[in-house]
Amino acid sequence: MKRLLLAVILLLSVVTPVQAVQIDPPEVPESGEQYMPPDTESFAEGLWFVIREAMDRILPEITESAGTCLRVLAIMLLITVVDVFPGSGNKAVHLASTVLIGVILIQPSSALIRLGADTVTEMAEYGKLLFPVLAGALAAQGGVSASAALYAGSAFFSSMLSAMIVKLVLPLLYSYFCLCVINAATGDHLLNDLKNFVKWLVTWALKIVLYVFTAYIGITGIVSGTADASAVKVAKLTISGMVPVVGSIISDASETILLSAGVMKNAAGIYGVFATIAIFVGPLLKIGVQYLLVKITAYLCAIFTSKQESDLLKDFSGGLGLILAMTGTVCLLLLISVVCFMKGVS
Repeated sequence: MKRLLLAVILLLSVVTPVQAVQIDPPEVPESGEQYMPPDTESFAEGLWFVIREAMDRILPEITESAGTCLRVLAIMLLITVVDVFPGSGNKAVHLASTVLIGVILIQPSSALIRLGADTVTEMAEYGKLLFPVLAGALAAQGGVSASAALYAGSAFFSSMLSAMIVKLVLPLLYSYFCLCVINAATGDHLLNDLKNFVKWLVTWALKIVLYVFTAYIGITGIVSGTADASAVKVAKLTISGMVPVVGSIISDASETILLSAGVMKNAAGIYGVFATIAIFVGPLLKIGVQYLLVKITAYLCAIFTSKQESDLLKDFSGGLGLILAMTGTVCLLLLISVVCFMKGVS
């Protein structure tokens, strides 16, 4: 009897309380709240909600951008009328029209650059809050090596990309738009080459970071995920074989715990995907609509005006495309990271 009582006391002394791990993703920032679906359990329904909200808000963006393009078209029509009359100083008129079009387009383009920069910063800051949550959830599922590798890569490349955009890409974008106006006004081939080089530099800087990040995530995710899967399998087999009587019960219970951690991790991951899209979709509408309308205006102007003005519009649409690529690259980096965290242990 004394031995039984002593055994019970020893068992009670080693019993520790167990509490389920709560995995909560960070709340979506205020700028993305209006696009965030109320229910993130169904990906298809949530994505349809985001698209529906975006379509409801696209008309004001079209109206604002169309006003800028209509002013440009009015100037182009005026220049076409002036060109009909000979001896009216056409070169000076075209120079003035080029500068005026540049002034009209610079202001909204500069505002979109600032919007893109703010969006990049906001997505990078959200990633800093989301990655530790997903890494902890993946580690709880058994992916200790994979969570460390994915977190290190995602955090490093996200920080590096946002820093590169702020310190390198943004100044280059401002320089690009200024070079577009000066090149169109003067027709200097050297400025044209410099403008094209700036565009090439921005494009390839974004591409290289994304290529290297994708390669890193792909290689380390597969290797570490496979190693974690093997480790989990060996641990379950060891528990099942080494612990007498209740070994299989403990093994089944551990599998249930890992499955529950995986469910919570995927729920947090889906929320993170929608939060990233919600942050990005507003700027995407503003920049994308402006980009498309300026491009359409450039093609319309090429029909009845000189190459000088239409080339300027094409260059501006190319610059807006760079802003779109800048924000889209950060969004894609976050989405790739979240999906890799959700994949977890095979």
